[in-house]
Amino acid sequence: MILRIVRMTFQEEEVSEFLHLFDLTKHKIRHFPGCSHLELLKDAQHNHILTTYSMWDDESDLENYRNSDLFREVWTETKKKFSDKPLAFSMKRFLEVN
Repeated sequence: MILRIVRMTFQEEEVSEFLHLFDLTKHKIRHFPGCSHLELLKDAQHNHILTTYSMWDDESDLENYRNSDLFREVWTETKKKFSDKPLAFSMKRFLEVN
């Protein structure tokens, strides 16, 4: 399982446009082969900072998505709306405490 976290800082006036784009594409992303979970998180203090949190069966599934037409279309539109560089992390669960 790969956990993918992408923190994005948007121009404040572009947030609603990004939310519209996300709404149009979220089901396509979530049902892309290998994606088992997708969330959009909002920073607690800054409404223009949003983070996607997704789970992928393995690294090859994430790479297939990142090399897909869907990703290219979404990312091309998304990055136009940034006010700062995004931060992206791919991680594996190491230790879970219950």
